[in-house]
Amino acid sequence: MSQPDDEILGKAYDHRLAKRLFAYLKPYWGRVALAIPLIALTAGFELLALNLTMAAVDLFLMPPATERLGFFSRLTASVFEALGGRPSPVDGVSVIGGLYLGLMLVVFGLTYWQTMLLNGTGQFVMYDLRRELFAKFQRLPLSYYDRTPIGRMTTRLTSDVDALNELFTSGFVTLFSDVVVLVGILLFLFLVNWKLALVSLFVVPLLAAVTAWFRVNATRTYREVRTRLARINAFLQEHLSGMATVQLFNREQREFQAFDAINDAHRRINIETIFYYAVFYPAIGFVSNVGVALVIWYGGGQALTGALSLGALIFFIQAMQRFYEPIQDISEKYNILQAAMAAAERVFKVLDEPLVITSPPTPKQPSVKRGEIEFRNVWFAYKGEHWVLRDVSFRVAPGQTVALVGATGAGKTSITSLLMRFYDVQRGQILIDGVDVRDFDLAELRRYFGVVLQDPTLFAGTIADNLRLGATDIDDARLMAAAREVQADAFIRRLPGGYQAEVKERGATLSVGQKQLLALARALAFSPRILILDEATASIDSETEGLIQSAIERVLVGRTCVVIAHRLSTVRKADCIIVMHRGEIREMGTHAELVARPDGIYRRLYALQYQEARPAARTTATGLPATAPLMPGA
Repeated sequence: MSQPDDEILGKAYDHRLAKRLFAYLKPYWGRVALAIPLIALTAGFELLALNLTMAAVDLFLMPPATERLGFFSRLTASVFEALGGRPSPVDGVSVIGGLYLGLMLVVFGLTYWQTMLLNGTGQFVMYDLRRELFAKFQRLPLSYYDRTPIGRMTTRLTSDVDALNELFTSGFVTLFSDVVVLVGILLFLFLVNWKLALVSLFVVPLLAAVTAWFRVNATRTYREVRTRLARINAFLQEHLSGMATVQLFNREQREFQAFDAINDAHRRINIETIFYYAVFYPAIGFVSNVGVALVIWYGGGQALTGALSLGALIFFIQAMQRFYEPIQDISEKYNILQAAMAAAERVFKVLDEPLVITSPPTPKQPSVKRGEIEFRNVWFAYKGEHWVLRDVSFRVAPGQTVALVGATGAGKTSITSLLMRFYDVQRGQILIDGVDVRDFDLAELRRYFGVVLQDPTLFAGTIADNLRLGATDIDDARLMAAAREVQADAFIRRLPGGYQAEVKERGATLSVGQKQLLALARALAFSPRILILDEATASIDSETEGLIQSAIERVLVGRTCVVIAHRLSTVRKADCIIVMHRGEIREMGTHAELVARPDGIYRRLYALQYQEARPAARTTATGLPATAPLMPGA
């Protein structure tokens, strides 16, 4: 079984991906160029502080013979001589202590600035990447959303971009800093005493073996942790959104047991991961202590024979303890690098997704926007040659209302999606006011349309924000006029704050009917030439439907309308009804014409639904006649 790409980890370093990532640093190269020498200076001053310890011991605390002074101690003595002679031990220790404190203050300042520069750069890069990703998501065709889970796209914008931020601020930077420290320590070790330096490096092969063991096992468990976490997320997303069904069918205990098993697998692999870390850290500490023990054994012997100063021995002990830190740090950062490279691959996969629906280089535009629609021998399939529409042809004159009816999967919604060019046809043409939709500028084409869906989309914000959707040319007067026209103004003003009332996520505090009225008001505020009603009254009660239907009739005045029919209250008044069956047009005409056909599909459906609806008309709660019967499966 292939893994979802959220669970796959690649190489810890991929030159191709790294080169592309570094391109995002180009606008901020000045910040990076300033941070790099700060990193080198920080490492240099830290090493200099270690050397000051050696100089303090050799020059003032336990001074050996001058010929046995280390390189840095001799250099420090020369500086004192040039400044007027070597001070007394008390003064010398005070001076070197002050210098040490001063160096640490400089290291503090350098560390602060490099952190601000690099982490700030990481934030800028994250900002740019998220902007680019979101812009790409807005331009991708609906076919991409058909095959890609929303959770995966959210992960691209959040977790994956965060992983790349860690790469910039901790990954590459830490590696650079660690390399500088390692090289610097080795240089000073060999300058002080090359024999003792070689002895101190005897444990490096053992250190490399421990690190390799940890890296292999930590990589495996890290991958499995991500896999099990992905399974937890998938399970939670599915079952929390379907909690009503779980409770309805008394599945709580069964689903709890299923979650418990998934959760337990995640716990066990995390405990295994903890085991490797629990072994790795003490092992590195033990190996480093073995190195220090070798330094004390061999260096102590040299110090006793006078071949090595005590200051140099203390320097070696301190330097060896500092030497193992970068090696341990590099091992820890391996998974960060690996996760970041995998995240980069996933992010760039989205950014490289081809834009199959784009505006032409030289778009066309009708001289007059009338709202005429024409389908000419249209064939369409979402995949391969599994045709959803087969040789569909019809024409809707400006200002007419056409209704599409038929069973689920007949191709009704596909027709409206093709109109707005969410997909492109494989054969044939779709014309708006005589111009092929593929020749329009996409933004201009979609300004033609207003859409009211069965479940309208509302966003967090205010009522006014949801009606205006950021359009700067729609003022408050026009907004309120549109709301009054569809009879939404009354309920809006009853809300706390009126048009400035807060709308919760997905309009959770509003009824379905209220959301439909807002969707109609929004459509009217944008004044589209073509209105698409996709089962706009399918999910509301009969009383609310009357209100919505009255609003629809007001909105339809002077506009072309395409209705995906569910209730006959809309279908019967349409100028033309198109009956779809398995992607083909089987019948076309007015309600009266289609009902008059003895063996017509529409007549049979109408008769069937009318018979089913008649008892409902006699038993409505209000005692009033029910609305017109329903059309099946539209």
